[in-house]
Amino acid sequence: MTGDVVEVFVTVAARDPETPGAIEDSVASAVRGMPGVKEARVHMTWSQPVSAPAQPHSRPAPDGPILEDVRAKIAVASGKGGVGKSTVAAGLAWSLQRLGLTVGLADFDIYGPSVPTLFGIHDRPRVLDNMILPLERDGMKLMSMGFLVEPETPMIWRGPMVHQAAEQFLRDVAWGALDVLIVDLPPGTGDAQMTLSQRIQLNGAVIVSTPQDLALIDARKGVAMFQKLNVPILGIVENMSSFRCPHCGGESHIFGHGGAADEAAKLGCPLLGKLPLVPQLVAAADAGEPMLAIETIPELHSVFRSMAEQVAAQVGLSVTVKGV
Repeated sequence: MTGDVVEVFVTVAARDPETPGAIEDSVASAVRGMPGVKEARVHMTWSQPVSAPAQPHSRPAPDGPILEDVRAKIAVASGKGGVGKSTVAAGLAWSLQRLGLTVGLADFDIYGPSVPTLFGIHDRPRVLDNMILPLERDGMKLMSMGFLVEPETPMIWRGPMVHQAAEQFLRDVAWGALDVLIVDLPPGTGDAQMTLSQRIQLNGAVIVSTPQDLALIDARKGVAMFQKLNVPILGIVENMSSFRCPHCGGESHIFGHGGAADEAAKLGCPLLGKLPLVPQLVAAADAGEPMLAIETIPELHSVFRSMAEQVAAQVGLSVTVKGV
């Protein structure tokens, strides 16, 4: 470092020619954000990686089949953020497991991973034979970018780096044999969502929205994206559908009423369920125990169970437990 100028030397071994440029941009951006720095000079050295001998659990080829031992891959998506998509994804995964299925949850929301908070897990995953071992909660396998970085670390990444991270989640995580993998996609309908959807070869998608017109407009975009990718729409979930006052028992529709049901009818897909806005679930999610609220609050338990049964039936998964 000379005065207010910082020079950084980076050596990268990567097969993708776009990776060095993306890393260079990210490093330069991070350095420029440091106090007292006015100019960042990044010197990049790039080489092709040397092929290593095959390992007992070697990762799939970069362009080859992935997740071959997973019977069904289901995306949970939303056209916009803030509609409770990750909580719905976690609750759906949990409810599918309660039906007797082996389940994994992949948190692909690179910029705002929620799984560590939702499950109260902040450990780092281990690596065995070049494969990342997913963390587990009550037998459900979990992987999230939030397990790999500090909570306060901002993800200042360009598109190619996001794609590379997503590919690593797909190829380099030892998911093993699963009945279903729930994929929590980032909100929106950009290139990252489309690339992930195509690469994973999804069996179906669940769209999460609130009844509000603003959210439904973006939900339509999400449906249109999956339709263009020939991914079946398994249904729409209306989250924050209603609120029951704990004092007087009166029901209010804070975000409108019936919008998602009308939208599902227009699109010809099922309305999988209406989830009420329950303060206990909000508090439990922040405390890393949302499943406790889902298990103990009847109005949540019944909706999530029904959603899980509908989704399992649509993708051809036979459940072994009924009425739990």
